[in-house]
Amino acid sequence: MPVVLVVDDEADSLRALSQELESRYGAHYRIVACGSARAALAVLTGLRAENGDVALVLADQWMPATSGTELLARVRELHPTARRGLLISWGDRSTGAPIIAATALGQIEFYLPKPSWSPDEEFHLALTASLGEWWRHRGGRYEAVTVIGGENQARSHEIRDLLARNNVPFGFHRNDSAAGLAALDRLGLRAEQGPVVALYSGAVLVDPTNAEVGQALGVDVRPPERTYDLLIVGAGPAGLAAAVYGTSEGLRTAVLEREAFGGQAGTSSLIRNYPGFPWGVSGVELAWRAYQQAWTFGTQFVYGNPATSMTGSGGYVLGLQDGSEVTGRAVIIASGASYRRLGVPELEGLVGAGVFYGAATVQAQAMTGRHAVVVGGGNSAGQAALHLSRYARQVSVLVRSRSLAESMSDYLVQQIDAASTVDVRYGVEVVGGGGDGRLEHLRVRDRRSGDVGSMPATGLFVLIGAEPFTEWLPDRLDRDRWGYLLTGPDARGSWPLERAPLPLETTMPGVFAVGDVRHGSVKRVASAVGEGSMCIHQVHQYLALPPAPG
Repeated sequence: MPVVLVVDDEADSLRALSQELESRYGAHYRIVACGSARAALAVLTGLRAENGDVALVLADQWMPATSGTELLARVRELHPTARRGLLISWGDRSTGAPIIAATALGQIEFYLPKPSWSPDEEFHLALTASLGEWWRHRGGRYEAVTVIGGENQARSHEIRDLLARNNVPFGFHRNDSAAGLAALDRLGLRAEQGPVVALYSGAVLVDPTNAEVGQALGVDVRPPERTYDLLIVGAGPAGLAAAVYGTSEGLRTAVLEREAFGGQAGTSSLIRNYPGFPWGVSGVELAWRAYQQAWTFGTQFVYGNPATSMTGSGGYVLGLQDGSEVTGRAVIIASGASYRRLGVPELEGLVGAGVFYGAATVQAQAMTGRHAVVVGGGNSAGQAALHLSRYARQVSVLVRSRSLAESMSDYLVQQIDAASTVDVRYGVEVVGGGGDGRLEHLRVRDRRSGDVGSMPATGLFVLIGAEPFTEWLPDRLDRDRWGYLLTGPDARGSWPLERAPLPLETTMPGVFAVGDVRHGSVKRVASAVGEGSMCIHQVHQYLALPPAPG
């Protein structure tokens, strides 16, 4: 039974906290109360020796000898996956400075006032959310899908990653394990046939495509209708925001998503600077909430059957991968971007076998006790490094520049500097690597001296920027030299009408671009959401215009 540990040196307060926790969580968690930081550390050390699960530690800030923030910093060393909450008293202004410092350094996940009455639902709301996040990272208990495949099999990794990014609870068995072999025998299948996906419904898929998995889970893989007011290509933050506002404002809307709801943001383990989530929110959780919101308004989602062409004028026909077509009076391109490849041939052959593009949150637990390497200096790389540090023995961040401050938010830089298991190597680049069937080592070059050295690595996570998904679009859509779509004033060079293009309109009237795919966009989730929301007003403006002459 997972442990919830509460620490407070005041006896009456500790008794009230214990009763509140026991009454609400006692059936599913073992509630342990300690009257000092020293006693708590002894309990935590013992649990670590026993491989006990610690889900949550709550500590009062002002305790003799060791403060709550100091204790919780030690908790991460002993139980890296445990959630950590700081308890304060109402009106105690002296806790402000330590809370800000502890949050900046990643020593706590949240703070909250001690319960003032029973039941204090605001208190429990914070705890339930934190425990839910613990279960999500741990894997939970319910498996809607079971995947059986090779641990180092690229397609097996891809399927698990897609399930995780689409918030589908699943379990995984290696095809050479006792459980995996028993399951394959029960299904009358062989390991060499490829990854097997067994669903709660009884359906069994062998080496399925993404679309086949989505269809088996009940997701539309073809548009239910032929014509819509608005077609949105991409279900990242920008596309989902456009779907929420478009459908809620009366536009018949369909969203086409090729891979995973949430886009690249869906791979982020914790987004700390999104407004309204003071303790951060995972990319998966944020995307899932937006998806549900858009769906309840009536948005129709199509998964795993991406757009491959666009033709027409004043009404656009999108050709889909399976050969079908769908028409929209207006189109929003929110297709985002894909992670840029390293371009190292010997590592491309190990993708899914220790080499991963993106944060690959599903692989974090597999790095337990191992050496993980993150390549990149942006926010996504920083978030990935901190998430991996919960499991890996050591995380090395490799960056080409001489400083993280040039490309990473300050709060992430501070947390990386404070993390004892994360080291940063500046001015280096990966030029090679290999291993026996999976990644075992990397070759790294110093960009200043040219010297090449070797370093051990069992996991390489590459986050070095992105390339826009625009190759499928017609040449009539102007792009910058990197392939990002030109909009608004930047689109005037090839603009075909007398009126000026709307701010987010491309060089094709009625076709808009938002989020990472747009030239000049700010690569932040909140900015993408803002663009997607704002774009709907411009779609209404466009649809209200008289038809263009000719």
